[in-house]
Amino acid sequence: MSYSEILPDPDRHEELYADTPTKRLLAWLVDLVIVAVLCALILPFTFFTGIFFFPVMMMVIGFAYRVITLARGSATWGMRLMSMELRTMQGHRFDLPTAFLHTLGYSVSFAVFPLQIVSIVLMLTSSRRQGLTDHIMGTVPMNKTTLY
Repeated sequence: MSYSEILPDPDRHEELYADTPTKRLLAWLVDLVIVAVLCALILPFTFFTGIFFFPVMMMVIGFAYRVITLARGSATWGMRLMSMELRTMQGHRFDLPTAFLHTLGYSVSFAVFPLQIVSIVLMLTSSRRQGLTDHIMGTVPMNKTTLY
């Protein structure tokens, strides 16, 4: 099954894919702030020893935040603020396994800098604005719409 059989054609429905790289960046910044605030709220419960492993805490809380929000609405809170969401190749919203695998792929590409560069180039050049994880999983970032 190919993308063209299920997902809207980016040439005929470019409004569904317009500005998604920029929106993803802004959503990522919003999500980063949300995760930082969550970690700051958790910090007193660690008797402030969490300061010594704050980056690890940010990674763990960020991973959980991303999986939960993607599984519950196919978008993180930052993505929702930017009126975008992620969809599967069949046009469905993410379920828990898909959200987990997408977050895992995102985390790996974020941790391995050359993969992140490849992902950014793909987002800027592919017709559906997909990053590396999106290409591998067959997922697509789209502007939120009630028509699809």
